[in-house]
Amino acid sequence: MPLEAGLLDILACPACHAPLQERATDDTEELVCTGTDCGLVYPVRDGIPVLLVDEAKKPE
Repeated sequence: MPLEAGLLDILACPACHAPLQERATDDTEELVCTGTDCGLVYPVRDGIPVLLVDEAKKPE
């Protein structure tokens, strides 16, 4: 389920305040921080972004 239009325009990474980019596969949807030093990956559950640093995955 894609995020609501315009939502990505106002969301930012809670750790570094960089813009977020949507990334989706067949079974998961995530928001990826575009900050060069951060790169955290936040899950989207049931169409709701979980923007908690403790829930984020570190970049690979």
